[in-house]
This record gives sequence, structure tokens and C-alpha cells, in this order.
Amino acid sequence: MRPVCAFTDYFVICHGTNPRQTKAIFDEVHFRMKSEEGAIPVAVDGEREASWIVADYLDVVLHVFTPDTRAYYRLEDLWSDVPSETVEAVSV
Repeated sequence: MRPVCAFTDYFVICHGTNPRQTKAIFDEVHFRMKSEEGAIPVAVDGEREASWIVADYLDVVLHVFTPDTRAYYRLEDLWSDVPSETVEAVSV
């Protein structure tokens, strides 16, 4: 995100197929960030509705959307002047 964004280095944008899966994705990322990196977000919003959960880890801001909400807000289009990288989903 730098140099066009002063508040974070990276956006991670992903989606689940429904609010329940979106919440599960956030829960897993939160668990792993805390247990493996000792990282706890300074702020989290949207957990209750789970159509867009945003977690601020300072250097990284995580966005987990439902498909409709992701299409509506189109963060990729909003920040299209920032270099991006697509990563395929990982099976564990």
C-alpha cells in the first residue's frame, strides 16, 4: 500500500461464501496470527454481521468479505493504483 497509503503496508482481501464462513476465516487467521506471530489486532470491526470483517494489525489490514459485499465495495478497484498480488487458497 505504501507510498499511496500512510496507515498500513498491506491490505489482505479475501472472501468466504457466506457470513458463517467469513467469520470462520477471520477466526482462523486471528488464531494463527496470535499463536504463531504473537500478533493481536489493534481493532476489529464487523464480526457480528460477518459480511465484512476488518482487522487492523497495523502493518497489515485484513478484509474478509462475503461475495456480495466484496463486489459492492470493490476495494481492489478503489486501490487499483497500488501493486497487487494474487495468492491461491491453501489447503491444510
